[in-house]
Amino acid sequence: MPRINAPTVAEHRAAQQRALLDAARTLLARTGEAPSMAEVAALAGLARPSAYQYYKSRQDLLHALVLDVFPRWTRRVREAMDAEPEPADRIMAYVLTNIALVAEGEHAVGNALAAVAPGEELDNQSAMMHRQLLTPLVETLTLLGVEDPAVTAELINAIVHSSTRLLESGTGRESVEARVRELIGPYVRENAVGQKA
Repeated sequence: MPRINAPTVAEHRAAQQRALLDAARTLLARTGEAPSMAEVAALAGLARPSAYQYYKSRQDLLHALVLDVFPRWTRRVREAMDAEPEPADRIMAYVLTNIALVAEGEHAVGNALAAVAPGEELDNQSAMMHRQLLTPLVETLTLLGVEDPAVTAELINAIVHSSTRLLESGTGRESVEARVRELIGPYVRENAVGQKA
């Protein structure tokens, strides 16, 4: 029987699954290729047969990784927006948090998953994440009284996509963030003033 390193079996199992997901994510970000179960198990500090107690196959592990990566991204953006007391400042938080996640390699993991995970599942998760990401932005823009919040949210998201391309082509994060502040800053300030008026 394997040694339990947590107060309960359920907590031990959750910790082992988290270790395997984190190892798979690290290897995927490093190589851009689907890692073998042996590679994932080794990085997680488990024997290869133990990894199969948590995920039946490499495909099963990748599927779990898809279901893990996107919600974590969405949660981090929402938390950053929720931390801002002023609605206008939530717009900047939305953009800068997305840029931070790209700079930290999360987008590379998503791209690598797109190359190795099942297309339909990834497409569904990606579409759901896009909707979940835009929801708090649209809500904030609605609160600010923006005329067409859905269109404005898509335009703000276009800045995020352009920033992603710049980061991935080698432009430094500080430079990208500075240009974004120049572009979005006046819009945020204008809406902050409009809200207080």
